[in-house]
Parts: sequence; C-alpha cells; structure tokens
Amino acid sequence: MFSSPEIGIDLGTANLLIYSKNKGIVFNEPSVAAIDINTKDVLAVGEEAKRMIGRTPKHIVPVRPLKDGVIADYEITTKMLKAMLKKVSARVGHSLRKPIVVICTPTGSTSVERRAIENAVKEYGAKQVHLIEEPLAAAIGAGLPIDEPISNVVVDIGGGTSEVAIISFGGVVSSRSVRVAGDHMDQAIIQTIRQKYNILIGDRTAELVKMEIGHALIDHDELTMDVRGRDMVTGLPKTVTLSSYEIQKALADKLQQILEAIRSTLEHCPPELSGDIVEYGVTLTGGGALLKGMQEWLSDELSVPVHLAPNPLESVAIGTGKSLKFIHKLQKAAR
Repeated sequence: MFSSPEIGIDLGTANLLIYSKNKGIVFNEPSVAAIDINTKDVLAVGEEAKRMIGRTPKHIVPVRPLKDGVIADYEITTKMLKAMLKKVSARVGHSLRKPIVVICTPTGSTSVERRAIENAVKEYGAKQVHLIEEPLAAAIGAGLPIDEPISNVVVDIGGGTSEVAIISFGGVVSSRSVRVAGDHMDQAIIQTIRQKYNILIGDRTAELVKMEIGHALIDHDELTMDVRGRDMVTGLPKTVTLSSYEIQKALADKLQQILEAIRSTLEHCPPELSGDIVEYGVTLTGGGALLKGMQEWLSDELSVPVHLAPNPLESVAIGTGKSLKFIHKLQKAAR
C-alpha cells in the first residue's frame, strides 16, 4: 500500500513554493499565470509566464491571481496550482496523486478567504488539506523552538503582506498582518521615478532596483544604477541613473508601516514574554528581509537583536512541509 505524498505549499503573492517531504523544495517560481482571454486557458505558469509580462499580444494576459496574500481570482489560482503541481510531478518523477497538503494562510485572512485557498487545493485532488498560519510556518522553517514556552518573534515580509507574530508553546500569542510588503515597495519606486524623472518603468525593473540599490538605512554607502524606462513626454526610451539615497526615501513610508505593525504586536505581548524578546530578539523571514540594511535598521528602531532566518525566501515553504509532523498538535493549540 503506497502512502499519500506529503507536500507543503507556500501560496505567496510573489512566489509559489512547494516542499516535498522527501526532496525538500521542489518548486519555487513566480505566482504568475499567462491566460488566453478568448479561451480562458492557462498557457504558461511561473517563470515562463513572468517573462511574458509586458511582452505579449493582446489576447494573452499574464496575471497574478493572488493579491495581498489572498486569492483574488479563484478560477485562475486553481488552474495555476494544477499546472504547477503537474510540473512538480514531472520533476519529482512520480505522480502527486491525492497528496496530503499543508498550505499557509495570512494571519488576517477571513474564513471566506481561507475556504477559497482550501477549495483551490482540494480541486486539484488533495486527500487532506491542512491550513497553517503563515508566521507559524515561517517560525518552523526558520528553526525556532516554537513548542517551548519562550517568546519567538517572527517578522515575515512577503510580496503582498507582512506578518508579525509572537509564538510560544506551539501557538500564536499576538499577531498583526499588514498589507504592506515587497510589491508595495516596488510601486513606491515606480511612483518616485515617475514623479521625479517623468519616466515610466515596469514592475520587474522596480523589483530589480529594490534588490540592487534599495536600502533601509538613511546613512549608508551610496549605490547607483542605470535604469531604462519610457519617457512620458516623448514616449521614447530613456535612461536615468538612480541613487540608493532616493530609493531609501521612496521606501521609507512603507518601512515605517511595517515597523508600526511590529511595535503594535510587541506592545500586546504578555509581560512574561517581553523579557524573552530582549534576550532572543526578532527573526526576519521572507524576501523583504533581504533588503539591504533591514536587519540593522530594525535592530536600531526596536532596540532588540534582529536575526535573519537561515533561508528567508524558503522559510515558509520549509515550515509548511515540516509542520506535517505535528499539525494536529498545532491545530489543537489554535483552537
């Protein structure tokens, strides 16, 4: 008798990651699907679909069916999941028939949004679907001792949401979810360049700017980068040189909102656990944790140690997969 394959899915706004119990991370590609609007068929998913953004004929539209960490387009998400799981079956070398799936949801998601996520996975043919809160998965993936009665503070800065949670004894003690994260930082960069230089750049270019010269600290060694965009006056391509100082200014407001969410969560922490936070500090996960100077800036603002998870981008996916071992215990703690 074959046992059902066990997989963990990090259904992220920016990237979708799939963790297999036996092989680790088997899929890590953008949460993008290219749709033929005439037939509603999914033509490509993941990396292939992302490369099509801004380069397709009118009837082919690359879409991101997840917005702010939740499903914005249910039908496309289901089709995208099916196509991605098919890709994984081909890579793993065996069919993922009737898998047992653990999938993460943002802390602030409603029961309707949770059900949409659950149903999308069930439609693929999952045998069982377990939902786990994103910060809990991030903490497990970062290797924190979540089942001990000590304070584990996790800040997961993803594409659509930033999740902050204090976890102790296998459960979430206090948490906040704000819809300010990587995508919103990209938009802030687009707006700044548009206002300052009258140049329009795309989402992919903005993301590249953030990764290359984005900085959280006001005082840092200046970095510069040449960026091409469309001049809004002439309509012709134009190149400008950007400084990391102006990008830091563009991101300041978004970073402040994330900081406020962390502060607000820490304020609601029981006094017994507050002492632990000073000792053990805060752990950063998610793509936003990789922004230059992020660790140092947060440490200065919060006056506590700030650690980077061993693998920030994959923490949530690894955590969803590993949580299969004690999912029932976690679900009891959540009740």
